[in-house]
Amino acid sequence: MNFDFPTFLVVASAITGGIWLIDALFFAPARNERAVGAPRDPLMVEYARSFFPVIFAVLVLRSFLVEPFRIPSGSMMPTLLVGDFILVNKFSYGIRLPVLNKKVIDIDLPQRGDVAVFRYPKQPWIDYIKRIVAVPGDTIHYRGKVLYINGKPMQQTPVGIYNGTGGGARISGYLRAVEDLNGVEHEILMHPMAPDLAMGCNVLSRGPFTIPEGHYFVMGDNRDNSNDSRCWGLVPEENLIGEAFAIWMNWDGEKTGFPISWERIGRAIN
Repeated sequence: MNFDFPTFLVVASAITGGIWLIDALFFAPARNERAVGAPRDPLMVEYARSFFPVIFAVLVLRSFLVEPFRIPSGSMMPTLLVGDFILVNKFSYGIRLPVLNKKVIDIDLPQRGDVAVFRYPKQPWIDYIKRIVAVPGDTIHYRGKVLYINGKPMQQTPVGIYNGTGGGARISGYLRAVEDLNGVEHEILMHPMAPDLAMGCNVLSRGPFTIPEGHYFVMGDNRDNSNDSRCWGLVPEENLIGEAFAIWMNWDGEKTGFPISWERIGRAIN
């Protein structure tokens, strides 16, 4: 069961703020008239007045500015590792109302190469993170482990063999390469013996595919270990949450020795 924290914040803000406001408008004046000296507020009102500013501040911060997420899988390796805690810019793709997710202010559109967090289209209560590789109007194809955008192959520069640690140790031996996604350079991993498309991933099996308006094609940087648009299709624009921009902590419980990788803290996400 997934805890709906945004809904909790909205409800908690409404309850605490409502108690505080109703008391201030209707009950506090009467108490002040009757009391000699400084009247004591009811315990519920004191709690509401104390908690409302904190809860409301967290609601505004998470809904409109920055939200933290944790990376649970290796689908974005080597860019993001298992146990990375990341920060996501919530206003990159427009200001949206919490819970309703209705966009009220347009700011910018997703670009090729963005690392985006979104609600998984098949189960919208689950958050996914992938790289946007194609935007509306693009024609995409994936053949021979090479990504083609509008008929042009995205250049790959081999950089050796990947050596993983902790939760990523099972990926050791994969091929590392730097992919140039129309000017956005980032590392990818590939298994030399894996097929281009895994079992059931047939979105691109019939050749080039054109992205319709309002949708995006996403892939994991760990190309042969990612459940992405190749398998389940496109991400609707309304499912986007924000753009990942920094790692603020790493905690890998499977790592030998101390579980924190200090060198990853504060690293920008490209």
